[in-house]
Amino acid sequence: MIGSRTRRLSAGCIALVMIGLVASWTVGSHLSRGEQWRVPAARPPAQDVRLRAVDGLSIAATYRPGRDSTAPAVLLLHAKGQSRQSMASRAEWLASLGYASLAIDFRGHGESDLAPRTNGYTEARDARAAFTWLKARQRGAPVAIVGISLGGAASLIGEQGPLPADALILQAVYPDLRRAIHNRIAQRVPDGVASLLEPLLSLQTLPRVGVWPSRISPRHALAAFNGPVLVMGSTGDESTPPRETHALFSAVSGDRSLWLADAGDHAAMCDLDGTTYRAILVAFLRRTIGAPGRRRTEKGSISDNG
Repeated sequence: MIGSRTRRLSAGCIALVMIGLVASWTVGSHLSRGEQWRVPAARPPAQDVRLRAVDGLSIAATYRPGRDSTAPAVLLLHAKGQSRQSMASRAEWLASLGYASLAIDFRGHGESDLAPRTNGYTEARDARAAFTWLKARQRGAPVAIVGISLGGAASLIGEQGPLPADALILQAVYPDLRRAIHNRIAQRVPDGVASLLEPLLSLQTLPRVGVWPSRISPRHALAAFNGPVLVMGSTGDESTPPRETHALFSAVSGDRSLWLADAGDHAAMCDLDGTTYRAILVAFLRRTIGAPGRRRTEKGSISDNG
């Protein structure tokens, strides 16, 4: 009798585990599924272009010229679930200041090729193709990156390491994947339950992407980035709370700046684009990559062209 109950209990536990694994895999599949949608065509002088990532995927992008062909430039990398259209207002503002810019649709977003979303790991291939294209287009002029959430991760955690940007702005970027997943689950269930469920999603990176979740860590990747970094976060962001923004900031070994805005939740921080935001961003750009129409001398000072 006891043995029979034990066997039934064991069978029930195995069934629950299997149900949990299947359910978590289904959730993971939903979260990583890419989508495509139309993005409004660029209006001149901006132009839409197609780029090719190292693995052959076609990436949609919009280029806006700067004051001249060697103007400093900004690569704009959007958040998960968005497209280059979410960067249009920033790009137009940057163009009004004389900066060139390139905004892309990551794979599995907008008008780029359909592919699974990987929290920045394979999206880094798109970011690298875009950075290389923009650097060449501006004839080697300084290029900064504005990476928002997914976009910031993609600028850092690729197979070849961080992009060799001349400056990096990380906006609402998670420090590591496991904490990011835990925080999002914990907004819906008690913290203890979130701690139990998180590995069921985090460890899916191994079969889906071929790397352990610890490999998907912008905080660790920052150790290999040598340029100036501006870290932006929100006091009201529960997905990437202030303590994790501080952790990301602390990982920067060199020139670094931090701004914590009272901007609401994670979505609001990703969309943040107001007067104060622009003032902080342009001050950082002018200090690090220079102002359009001016060039850096060999000793690092800035002089007027012509």
